[in-house]
Amino acid sequence: MEPILTKIRRTASDKILGGMRIFIGVMFFSTGIMKLLVPMLWEAWSGQLSQANIPFYTFNLWFVPVVEMTTGAALTAGFFSRVGSLVVIMMMIVATYVHLAVNDPSLFPLQPEKPIIPLVLIGVAATIFLRGGGAWSLDLRSTN
Repeated sequence: MEPILTKIRRTASDKILGGMRIFIGVMFFSTGIMKLLVPMLWEAWSGQLSQANIPFYTFNLWFVPVVEMTTGAALTAGFFSRVGSLVVIMMMIVATYVHLAVNDPSLFPLQPEKPIIPLVLIGVAATIFLRGGGAWSLDLRSTN
């Protein structure tokens, strides 16, 4: 019987899948950094949490960007890509709610007010969850 960690990391050498994984990884890593370091985005992020009535405001203000950076780095490297994609799906479900709950367009300075980006990322992450990290991933290297 194959160990569960090996099953989770199994993937094919699919370059399109690898490109999707790297794209979503870089996007998540960058978003986390920008929320922490760019004052305009920090304020927008803070406003989104407040207006959407997300619980544990102070905790989430810091925790979510750190999780985004960690998940982004893991996905970019292709390290446990399925786990990272599951984190992305969960975060983007909440992001979809935030987009629907917040009615102030100024709180979405770099994206549409409608939840287009979260929904697209859910689709991309679901593909990675089902198929694995693809080409250029540490997952592929560990299972070949």
